[in-house]
Amino acid sequence: MEKKATRNAYGEALCKIAAENEKVVVLDADLANATMTLTFKKAYPHRFFDCGIAEANMVDIAAGMSTMGLIPFCSTFAVFAGRNYDQIRNGVCYSHFNVKFGFSHAGITVGEDGGSHQALEDLALMRVLPGMTVLVPSDANECIQCVEAASKIEGPVYIRTCRLPTPVYDPQPFEVGKGVVLKDGKDAVLFTCGILKEQALLAADILAAEGIDLAVVNIHTIKPFDVTLAREYAAKCRKVFTLEEHSIIGGLGDTVASAVIGHGVEKFHKIGINDVFGQSGKALVLLEEYGLTGPHIAENVKAHL
Repeated sequence: MEKKATRNAYGEALCKIAAENEKVVVLDADLANATMTLTFKKAYPHRFFDCGIAEANMVDIAAGMSTMGLIPFCSTFAVFAGRNYDQIRNGVCYSHFNVKFGFSHAGITVGEDGGSHQALEDLALMRVLPGMTVLVPSDANECIQCVEAASKIEGPVYIRTCRLPTPVYDPQPFEVGKGVVLKDGKDAVLFTCGILKEQALLAADILAAEGIDLAVVNIHTIKPFDVTLAREYAAKCRKVFTLEEHSIIGGLGDTVASAVIGHGVEKFHKIGINDVFGQSGKALVLLEEYGLTGPHIAENVKAHL
């Protein structure tokens, strides 16, 4: 299968929506080559603003632009969300300004940059903010859908993208706030988000060969969350697992738990980063180290069934 990083698709998607809507502008914090907003800069130089290594200023500038009717997309590394969190909270969300955040290089698959640059808490930070929509595309096609949807939402939106190229799947029907059933099953259900979709489906194949029928549900919208679908599969399968390239605290796992606990669940287990920082290494090696590959996930599910 073709492989492409969601960060690359993000840059392409910005160009696509900019061609359709002249109000779209892009701001970056001196990382255009990495966040792939360079693609937009080349296509629309008069609508691109490099704010330098000044993330807080970037967000405040974007907030001001939004009051003039523009649709600003702010981009930097996800790990720097903490640098401008005050501005995101008070400068954008408090006033419900129409600012979008496309933050890249999330999760441990940043690889050799190490724990200081591996954002494992960004979903928790963004999910807790009132009025913030939180999107986690699972592949390049879904990233394009996320960006298009974000441009049409009135209010703040966070989009999490990644550096590691992963398989590009055929586009699925997309609606903000609605999960996507990738594989039906009856023995247990695995909710996943982001680029671990590939590993989740691999785990399901491994378990199927051993007679375990695992349902896999892709959650591209952490907030607003598809409570109805989550409860439907919790009641149907009764054994619920979550998988994310993020801390098991505050992200997808806690989102699912808050929706399904008390609704027919016999077992609930979160698979992700267990309250530790990351470390430097090749992206695929780190997925192995933290138990986020298909075989590891399959073993984890079996151990808790």
